[in-house]
Amino acid sequence: MQVRPHSIKSRPRFLAALALVPCLAGCFASPGGESSSAGGQPGSRLRVALAFPPAENFSPYGADATLLSRLGVTEGLTALDANGAAAPALAESWRRENDRTWRFTLREATFQDGADVTPSAVAAALTRATKAKPAPAALAGVTLDAKADGDRGIRITTAAADPVLPMRLSSPSLAILSPKAYGENGNPDPVGTATGPFEITKAGGGSATLDRFDDYWGGRAQASGIDARFVKDGTARANAVRTGDVDIAEAIPVAQAATLDKATLKEAGTTRTTSLQLNTRTGPFKDPKLRAAARTAIDSSTIVKGVFEGYADPGAGIFGPAVTWAESKRVKPAGRADAAKPDGERITLATYDNRPELPEAAQVVQQQLEKAGFTVKLEVREYSRLESDALAGKFDAFIGARNSLLDTGDPVGVLGSDYTCDGGYNLALLCDKNADRAVTKADGTDGTGERQDAAMAAEAAILGTNAVVPLAHQQIIAGVSTKVRGVVLDPYERTLVGTGTRR
Repeated sequence: MQVRPHSIKSRPRFLAALALVPCLAGCFASPGGESSSAGGQPGSRLRVALAFPPAENFSPYGADATLLSRLGVTEGLTALDANGAAAPALAESWRRENDRTWRFTLREATFQDGADVTPSAVAAALTRATKAKPAPAALAGVTLDAKADGDRGIRITTAAADPVLPMRLSSPSLAILSPKAYGENGNPDPVGTATGPFEITKAGGGSATLDRFDDYWGGRAQASGIDARFVKDGTARANAVRTGDVDIAEAIPVAQAATLDKATLKEAGTTRTTSLQLNTRTGPFKDPKLRAAARTAIDSSTIVKGVFEGYADPGAGIFGPAVTWAESKRVKPAGRADAAKPDGERITLATYDNRPELPEAAQVVQQQLEKAGFTVKLEVREYSRLESDALAGKFDAFIGARNSLLDTGDPVGVLGSDYTCDGGYNLALLCDKNADRAVTKADGTDGTGERQDAAMAAEAAILGTNAVVPLAHQQIIAGVSTKVRGVVLDPYERTLVGTGTRR
């Protein structure tokens, strides 16, 4: 999954890092106590191992948004289709009334608490999202006003023209919840208040229990429920698939791929890029010449071959080959600073171990930077214990994996949230007027092809600062039991279990 942006202010944490789990046998029992490994008939429960634990009490506004969508709990007004275009979800249709106003027509649907999905409820949910602190990544730089319009309509007006609003509303962070989801403190609780085919009935202690929501507008799911466990140890996830203790395990480490039977190993392209982010605000990499020295020291082909074992492509830019139009439109960065000699400059490089390849990649990067003349201290933590420090600029460099089209499906969205002065997930702490200008221009560009061209010009402006060094464009590797059908491996990593997933 992908982890989500927020401002540099720290945000509350829900779960402490989980202890490594050597095996998962006996961990997946159905709510009634009967083992969920028995049977295998239609309607059996699915046992799923996920890499990241909830960081914010399952709030849809931040890091946990994709957890909810991947488990089939939440959904928004729209979704993304296979080509990355907006597709109907809770809204069955929409039209653009003028530059700043869109009208969406709702389908008949029911919240998991039994309430109807009404225009007023949807408008209230979107309004809550606009007031969230920090703002959801999909709303970075966007001001919108949602109003009910008749029995089935929602009229959404933005402060500035937003040609990709239907794509934006597909973001997992803009999921629609029932009015009962919002307590006095405004923090949303998706337990039993969402609209997806599965509802959370119990969560805590590193696991979650979900039951089928029989009144789902898209039809009853074929699985009767999901028993999910959050296991950061990739070897443990792979072992659980191999021994039959789980049906589905996400993010199988490349080092474990060869240990799985080919029939249980599933691969798919993804728009996820692993990058080295350099702290441009404080420390040695405030100097663009030292950033240039770090960039020229990196050999991404070595990382792809040695760490990802071929399950990735060398870093070409912020957007990789899964973004099919990017390479033909890529612009060469200009105005890069000349590299200075590091002369033993001390830096701290950080990464997280929820994705096992990242610490390995960090070790290779450490060696390459040290060979270039840097003195490198490596720090590895579980993601939820690392994110706030990274965003606060407490490290000189950070290696992370980011799905470039996760937030909105719009290529400009990730550029704005990750690489502008006001970006909510700006790990490089970049504030460059040329980059900001290019992103702003791209954000105001209409027309699919024209917007793609502008996005690639903005990518070039960002890469020209040497604030980010793309390392690898990853593939999805999942372990799936041969008894399971219908697992959804989409390049945006928003979906894993759907109505047709069964065993």
